Amino acid sequence: MPHRAGNGSDHQQPIHSVAALNTPLDLSQSLEPPRASYLSPSSETAISPRDSYADTPDNVSPLVPENEKRDAIAYTQESREEPALRRRSILKRPLFWLIAFAAVTIVVLAIILPVYFVVIKHHNNSTVGTSAGGSGDGNGNPPPPGTTTTGGNGSVITTADGTKFTYLNPFGGIWVDNPNDPFNNGAYPNSWTPPLNSSWTWGVDKVYGVNLGGLFVLEPFITPALYQKYPGSVDEWTLSTLMAADTASGGLQQLETHYNTFITEQDIAEIAGAGLNWIRLPIPFWAVEKWDFEPFLEKVCWPYILRVLQWARKYGIRVNLDLHTIPGSQNGYNHSGKSGSINFLNGVMGLANAQRALDYIRIITEFISQPEWVDVVPVFSIVNEALVSTIGTDQIITFYLLAHDMIRNITGYGEGHGPYIAIHDGFLGTAAWADFLQGSDRIILDTHPYFAFDSQSDWAPIATGTGLSAGGIWPQQACNAWGPGINTSQTAFGVTIAGEFSDGYNDCGLYLTGVGNTDSYGTTCSLFLDASQWNSSMIAGLNEFTLASMDALQNWFFWTWKVGNSSTTNSVQSPLWSYQLGLQYGWIPTDPRTAIGTCAALGVTGPQFDGVYQPYQTGGPGAGTIVAASVTSYGQYPPTPINGLTAGAIQSLLPTYTSTSAVPTLPPPTLSPSPSPSVNVGNGWFDSGDTGLAPTQVQGCTYPNAWDAVSSPMPTALCPSTGGAIPVTTPTPVTATTPVIAPTPVTTTSTSVTTSTSVTTTSTTTSLA
Repeated sequence: MPHRAGNGSDHQQPIHSVAALNTPLDLSQSLEPPRASYLSPSSETAISPRDSYADTPDNVSPLVPENEKRDAIAYTQESREEPALRRRSILKRPLFWLIAFAAVTIVVLAIILPVYFVVIKHHNNSTVGTSAGGSGDGNGNPPPPGTTTTGGNGSVITTADGTKFTYLNPFGGIWVDNPNDPFNNGAYPNSWTPPLNSSWTWGVDKVYGVNLGGLFVLEPFITPALYQKYPGSVDEWTLSTLMAADTASGGLQQLETHYNTFITEQDIAEIAGAGLNWIRLPIPFWAVEKWDFEPFLEKVCWPYILRVLQWARKYGIRVNLDLHTIPGSQNGYNHSGKSGSINFLNGVMGLANAQRALDYIRIITEFISQPEWVDVVPVFSIVNEALVSTIGTDQIITFYLLAHDMIRNITGYGEGHGPYIAIHDGFLGTAAWADFLQGSDRIILDTHPYFAFDSQSDWAPIATGTGLSAGGIWPQQACNAWGPGINTSQTAFGVTIAGEFSDGYNDCGLYLTGVGNTDSYGTTCSLFLDASQWNSSMIAGLNEFTLASMDALQNWFFWTWKVGNSSTTNSVQSPLWSYQLGLQYGWIPTDPRTAIGTCAALGVTGPQFDGVYQPYQTGGPGAGTIVAASVTSYGQYPPTPINGLTAGAIQSLLPTYTSTSAVPTLPPPTLSPSPSPSVNVGNGWFDSGDTGLAPTQVQGCTYPNAWDAVSSPMPTALCPSTGGAIPVTTPTPVTATTPVIAPTPVTTTSTSVTTSTSVTTTSTTTSLA
């Protein structure tokens, strides 16, 4: 999501007018190179929190592998040359049987047809038929007569509220929905994506994804009408405060209406029908709980989160679950929950907020690692966009090592044991994370490249015609600025994805840089607020820019699927950020595979990633055995020093919490209609051996404002002053050669945090704020 703190410059240059008439776009020439050149920025660090790419000396242009340079329009399941997909017989089996059936007599059909539905039922509970006769309750019992359990293009979907729509998917996707088998993972969104119950192969399978921004973490530019209703609201903290006071309109419960209506099942079906195969789902920590001093709507969104996960399961879409907000704020941006100061691992309450964050990561990990969810949520992004320039690189890596060990102690080590762990590049660029925690188990690097917030806004026109001149400098700029970092990082780090990108090549959009920053949507931006004004030349340029961005990023999630209407215009006023709108108008491709080869067609050449990761990076041999040098450097928690403290501050006196509170376990879904009693819905907790309690304030102690404590005075005494407070100790580090399963962190009145994989344990005292 974009940073909306007003870091864009105030542009006075006029927008270049669009001269071409509104004529149909000639897509046949969309991959031809425009007559343009691009000079890459020379900065080695991100200029702003949105320019997540930094040029480095080895940033050379990317190449698309020869076996991926294909005519995507003519590309079909049968013509794909990649052996991995050919091995997925489940994708071809229905076609095989249809041909077989056509070749036999009616008498033979009567004999063979029942056998067909038996043959396609797999031990992993996949169902790929197209009508009744699915997998039942998993015990061989059929579904109720007439119940449709699976279907494809043209099938009619009836939603829980009785609404009907036609599933439009020209790419061979199959949905599966059997009330007697609610955790069936046999669906797939298209012919080139493995079903949920089959392995995803990083380096072979490509992520074509979209974010569901603004659904559970409300952002002004995505849901402007809610913010327009409450003047003075600038983030979810202020919006919640003002909304709660408006009891006449329903108070804070108005948010539940938003959860229920902003994204529907039809949206998820349309995402599958658009050739996409992943969603990134931002969620807030208050889905688990909130503390009394926080104004957020507690826990109400969790059942709706589960509803989205079930819809994703139904249409075969994998989910990258993204913890988008962190107690105290990890970046000071409005999408962290509260804009302002950073109080996660920074300032007087930095350690206390990190304790809470670690526990929420733990609770979510326990839920999604259950067998009912592990195939649907293969990736867990644990901290969205931590601002590392403030927090500190050593400090955040120390936290990530602690979180990695905690998560793997829950899930176990190696492929198939819990989700991949995604970390953001912290706005340092991908090159800064080379050789990160070598030997760790399945960590993904997530980067968010945007031109809109790079403080180097170039107002070169994108509406430069069609064919050879489509997009002006922008398509080539995407290939040159983004492709090299992605290709290099795949080797230097491991699995690397673009968790966010958009078509916003400038910062025009209602509330895009924050409520009140009117320079982002003033007179000079008027054209970019209304997509209905855009002619064929504008659409062609945006389309070419989109294709180039997708090709350069390789594995990506567009930000975002949907932008809500402004209440003043009843229209989308940030159209460059809506995938749904781009599909409707034509600047987003209806088949994302058409992007393959765009950069090469633009004349961008250079080395390429060969698709092969080191074994440990994908959960193979060595996963979980972190190199000794990393353990020595980052294995002691809490990290020293904590930034944001006054000179001479004694870190051992920082306020912390005590782990003596009951854990707020996330509940399983309430399924309707109720499945057979034999169906296990889980209890929200994967690891029964994880019995540690949750952090809470120490009784009798006073704490500063957890969301605004950077400038608070340091404590001068311990709290409580008696009770056996333990001074800081530093045991000798122990180096492990294999993964060590350590107890869950348990903190008593004197805080003690333990990590595994051979780390140093440090005890700290709880102190008076």
